Amino acid sequence: MKIRIKGNSVRYRLTRPEVEKFSQEGYLEEKTEFPGQILSYALQAKSGINDLDVDMQDGKITLYFPDSEKETWYNSQRVGYKFDKPLGEGKSIFILLEKDFACLDNVDEDQSDNYPNPNAVC
Repeated sequence: MKIRIKGNSVRYRLTRPEVEKFSQEGYLEEKTEFPGQILSYALQAKSGINDLDVDMQDGKITLYFPDSEKETWYNSQRVGYKFDKPLGEGKSIFILLEKDFACLDNVDEDQSDNYPNPNAVC
């Protein structure tokens, strides 16, 4: 699982094994260690919600996902989910959760667990 943050936009990307594990267990978490601090980010299935939600406490970003959708997402062709959460004072945070596709250009990153890119020429 990886995240991309730009301004008030957070994008989570999951490989095939991560989507499968999440569909079974309902939780994933990653950590990035800094000197004296840890940034962690998690994806957590939650009952009683119909859309994505997000929270941040003590250096941990938690993206909540409807529990009723986790197996459906794994077994479907659906790429992802998006949500714009109002923060007040005219501000919001945009959240995007996606299956991670293999890049079309050459990168030095292992992409063997990524979903096949639908734009790849085979």
